[in-house]
Amino acid sequence: MDAFMQAAIEEARKGLIEGGIPIGSVLVIDGTIVGRGHNRRVQKGSAVLHAEMDCLENAGRLKPGDYRRAVLYSTLSPCDMCSGAVLLYKIPRVVIGEHRTFQGPEEYLRSRGVELVVLDDPECLRLMQEFIAANPALWYEDIGEEE
Repeated sequence: MDAFMQAAIEEARKGLIEGGIPIGSVLVIDGTIVGRGHNRRVQKGSAVLHAEMDCLENAGRLKPGDYRRAVLYSTLSPCDMCSGAVLLYKIPRVVIGEHRTFQGPEEYLRSRGVELVVLDDPECLRLMQEFIAANPALWYEDIGEEE
């Protein structure tokens, strides 16, 4: 398995252990992880701390050229909010663990020139399927849907 996706999965597991939603993300520039994060909406009582947003926050302020060399890894297909951050910072490549349990605006990202790689990783899928089955109300809250 890709070491960077493995790091994102480790972040997802941290979120689950903390009582949150098991989605993780890492930002990689020139082969080095510069930011890590996991969904912390529950833990922080936040409206916006999805894994990708937490990862970007933890990476800190970067120069525009840094983002243009970056790859964002996420265990789950990025939602509209997180996809917006990808577009805002012109991150050219997103590697997605799985998009069966949730699929964000992938075609829109592609239409804007973002390269998407969907791994269909069994561990990412298992984490989300088990979480959604056990916590449907929390999951639907996270994606802004009624149960």
